[in-house]
Amino acid sequence: MANKKEKMLKVTWVRSAIGYNKNQAKIIEALGFKKLNQTRILPDNDSIRGSLHHVAHLVTVEEA
Repeated sequence: MANKKEKMLKVTWVRSAIGYNKNQAKIIEALGFKKLNQTRILPDNDSIRGSLHHVAHLVTVEEA
């Protein structure tokens, strides 16, 4: 398992969470975003995928 390369996701926050449910803003913050149009490289696992599902309208996701 040490040699297995973990898949990563390139996630960009592209739309403001203002006007949406407060929980969605908390998810954006929990994913590590500080500013709009910021890009983060996150591991491709079930917990990250679940969080991204809730805020799919606010972010763009690509495989890195």
